[in-house]
Amino acid sequence: MGVLKIPKYDLKKFINVFNRRFGLFIIFVFVLFFDSIYFVENILDSQIPINILMIFGFIVMYWRANPRTKELMIYAVILGFGGEYLFSRGLNMYTYRLENVPLYVPLGHAALYGRIIMFSKAPVVRKYHKKIERLFGICIGIFATVYLIFFSDVFGFVMTICMFLLLWKRPKDKLFFFSMYILVAILEIEELHLGVGNGLLLHLMFLPFCQVIILLVVLVYFTFYWILDAFLCTPKDIK
Repeated sequence: MGVLKIPKYDLKKFINVFNRRFGLFIIFVFVLFFDSIYFVENILDSQIPINILMIFGFIVMYWRANPRTKELMIYAVILGFGGEYLFSRGLNMYTYRLENVPLYVPLGHAALYGRIIMFSKAPVVRKYHKKIERLFGICIGIFATVYLIFFSDVFGFVMTICMFLLLWKRPKDKLFFFSMYILVAILEIEELHLGVGNGLLLHLMFLPFCQVIILLVVLVYFTFYWILDAFLCTPKDIK
């Protein structure tokens, strides 16, 4: 595997960057347990404290970001609110536990976007980006295949193939969207497992007519982040 050929010193630097940019966000995923059905039914409703925690975390991250990343995070918050209210409240494709859009969700989109931008800009990541892209691509392929075989997730597998085909024409975006795929997959799986969200989308995805509608919705949401990356991100942001 190409990433194992990275010199030991640089490999340690890469692992450190990965832990700082991805690890902290993955840890936050477990905070969703406090907004789960189990926690609410047995202890207390803690969505408000989680919202406050997310606001605090967003402010800290925003404060530490460079001016361009700050600007992109603001755009991501706006698109996050728009996307969540469109798909959740407008189209009823999925709902959250209280049938609202928790404040930590759109802010989480911005934090996710900001962390991936900072990860992609790290010198050691840029230096070995092809090896990292290959590693992430293999992980994504294995993940999609496992869900296809053991959970009959035909739709997810097809959408993963579509992503690979789209990025085949835009190789410079591979690292960003591969990273996005991995973090979002972790986040959404844990969210559904804990009962934070109720994915009507998942119950409909095997109906032919609904698959067409869902495909259009997913492509629109994918376009949100593509706009941020392709039009709001200038070359100096990724160099």
